[in-house]
Amino acid sequence: MAFKTDDKKSIALLHDMKDLLGFEWDGPKEWSFQVLRRTPDACRSYISPNRREFYKILYITKGISVLSIGLKSYYVDKPTIFFIPPHEILTFKKLDWESDGYICFFKRKLADNNNSLKIILDKYGLFTDPVKSAMSLSVEDVAELDRIFEKMLAINVQHGGPAEEDMLQIYLQLLMVTVSKNTSHPEPDTITDEFRHVNEFFQLLEDEVSGINYTSPIQAKTAQEFADKLLIHPNHLNALLKKHTGKNVSTHIKSKLLEESKVLLAQTDWSVQQIGYAVGFADQPNFSQFFKKNAGITPAEFRKNYERLSA
Repeated sequence: MAFKTDDKKSIALLHDMKDLLGFEWDGPKEWSFQVLRRTPDACRSYISPNRREFYKILYITKGISVLSIGLKSYYVDKPTIFFIPPHEILTFKKLDWESDGYICFFKRKLADNNNSLKIILDKYGLFTDPVKSAMSLSVEDVAELDRIFEKMLAINVQHGGPAEEDMLQIYLQLLMVTVSKNTSHPEPDTITDEFRHVNEFFQLLEDEVSGINYTSPIQAKTAQEFADKLLIHPNHLNALLKKHTGKNVSTHIKSKLLEESKVLLAQTDWSVQQIGYAVGFADQPNFSQFFKKNAGITPAEFRKNYERLSA
């Protein structure tokens, strides 16, 4: 079924909805595995354009929605499970009040460090084969998966330790083997040109920042530069982003540069000057001014606070 994005509502950015999540997306708090129940209050329309280092399983048993993974879009009105790899641009649009099911997140490093889990991931290809990434579920499938997710939720690794995490990995492998018996894969729907442009902007912004370092800084950081790369007028790109996300191009670019700056301050020993150059500032004073204006503190203060909290 083709769909049209609601003209009357913007889609919230996921990083603006941290109050809905049972864990921190960034900061010193570490996690490897999380299972959450989908509820009507917690499930809202959102777009997630951020680079992520975790896999996501979205298990929907109730509610009508549109889920877009990259440029593939699915109209969901029946039980469906999705396997979403890291780095995909996601948009979820809720179309009614009902929501039920579960969401499972696990970090890439968890799979890299666990041979049995990695073997299952590679063998069944649920996160790598686009055809297998979405599965329609029967009543029997739902009953079987509900039991597995309930077990995973009950373990509550947030308050557990290595043994609990091992148990979750075993249930995760059981889950993937169980659904791999399913061969019912829904076809993606047609997407609008508007949504395609919005998605391409976020993908381009992600590509721009994903490889930056202090010897290879970001190349595009203005609305005009991004519009040129997308072969559309900057006013049109601004209008589309304002319509669908409530924010213009410059705001999204600034947010991304600020986010990337925080990551580099927290996770590298680069100097403030090197980090500023990496995110597109020719000199440190301009970078420090940008950072303080948008974060409320200087880059040095942010790094010091992060180190204190981590300790």
